[in-house]
Amino acid sequence: MSEAGRPAVVSLNGSRGAADGPAVPLSPQDLAESAVRAVAAGADEVLVHPRTPCGRESLSPRVVGPVLEVLRGAGVDVPLAVPASIGAEPDPAERLARVRAWTVLPDRAVVHFAEPGAADLARALLERGVVVDAVVPLGDPAGPKALERLRSWLVRGPGVGRGGVRVVAEIAAGPGDERATGPALPAALRGLPPEAVLLFGRDGASWPALRLAGRCGTAARTGAGDVLHLPDGRPARSNAELVAAARELLPRAEGRGR
Repeated sequence: MSEAGRPAVVSLNGSRGAADGPAVPLSPQDLAESAVRAVAAGADEVLVHPRTPCGRESLSPRVVGPVLEVLRGAGVDVPLAVPASIGAEPDPAERLARVRAWTVLPDRAVVHFAEPGAADLARALLERGVVVDAVVPLGDPAGPKALERLRSWLVRGPGVGRGGVRVVAEIAAGPGDERATGPALPAALRGLPPEAVLLFGRDGASWPALRLAGRCGTAARTGAGDVLHLPDGRPARSNAELVAAARELLPRAEGRGR
């Protein structure tokens, strides 16, 4: 999926649950099996949302560590990422404390710059040697402020593309929205090196965002955490099937020029 050297990320589960169908892995063993198959299909990185046995997202070391160890033990040898977000821990101070208490570290962590305490959290992760995926929502009311907050932090801190920071832009656009089908990076991201950017969308915006990533030369993301249907509208049966569909789609998008 990354024939041109750009990372391709699979989001295994996201905020999905059992009601979302068979493509969503639930148990740690299911997550590991799904990750192995997704990597075999072409994923270069794996994003997993660790959960307690009752299904609640958590940043506890007792939850994050075992999930990462199960994936590594299953032979998943690509970078592993987890989200450090309000969905797992609403309180910014507690979120920071949880991250500092991790005993098994992911390779990357997703930090949402629309959420309070994002800059401190990102700094703590970098200090621990964890690469930061800094998320900003585009086409969302919270987007401009989050992007301003991120740019300000990058100027004072590590800088994008250096020190382990990648800008992750969530494209909020439907299938027919030109913002997700144009040939260039969205205006808000101009000036950033494409190799330090990842584009993704959720549900109806997922495949248009992936096509845009292919044209712009950025990293791309797919998986059941983001989308449950294939480009032709059929329900996806697995993360591997979504990754394989993206592998077929990206070369065609890249071939149309930029």
